[in-house]
Amino acid sequence: MMTAILIMALGAVVLGATLGWASIKFKVEGDPLVEKIESVLPQTQCGQCGYPGCRPYAEAISSGEAEINLCPPGGQEGVRKLADLLGREVKPLDAEEKPKQVALINEQTCIGCTLCIQACPVDAIVGAAKQMHTIIGALCTGCELCIAPCPVECIHMEVLTENLENWKWRYPVVEIKRVA
Repeated sequence: MMTAILIMALGAVVLGATLGWASIKFKVEGDPLVEKIESVLPQTQCGQCGYPGCRPYAEAISSGEAEINLCPPGGQEGVRKLADLLGREVKPLDAEEKPKQVALINEQTCIGCTLCIQACPVDAIVGAAKQMHTIIGALCTGCELCIAPCPVECIHMEVLTENLENWKWRYPVVEIKRVA
C-alpha cells in the first residue's frame, strides 16, 4: 500500500517537473507592439473596425494590414494615441464618431430569448431563458451588437452624459520638468 502511494507521488513529481521545464523551454513570446496597440484600443470587441475584436485589429495594425483610423468607439482620440505610439501621421476617423453610450433593456417587453446574451462580447447582459434580462451598465461597452438579434426590439442605446463617475481628462496631463 505504501509502495503504491510512493510510486504515485514520485510519478506526480516527475510529471510536474517535466511540465515546468516544458513551459519554460517552449514559452511563446507575444509581440510587445501588439500588446501596446491593444492597450490603446477601447476593448469593446464590437467588430466595427472590420476585425472580430480588438486583439485581431491590433495584430493587423502591427503587421501593416490595417490603418489606425478604423475604430469608431476609440474615436479621434484613439487615432491620435495610436499615431503617437506608432510614430505615424494622425488621420481622420474612417467612420462617424459616436458618443459614449450604453445599452438598456425595456424589461416589460423582454421575452427572455437569450439572443442578446449570446451576442454580447463582454458578458454585460444577465438573465435566464424565458426570464427578464438586464444589462450591467459598468460592463457594457456600447458596441450595439445586442440590438440586431433582439426579436422584440426591447434594447435601445442611451448616450451617457458626463458626470463625476465617468468623467475623464480629454487631453493627457503634461509633466513639466525643471532643469537644474
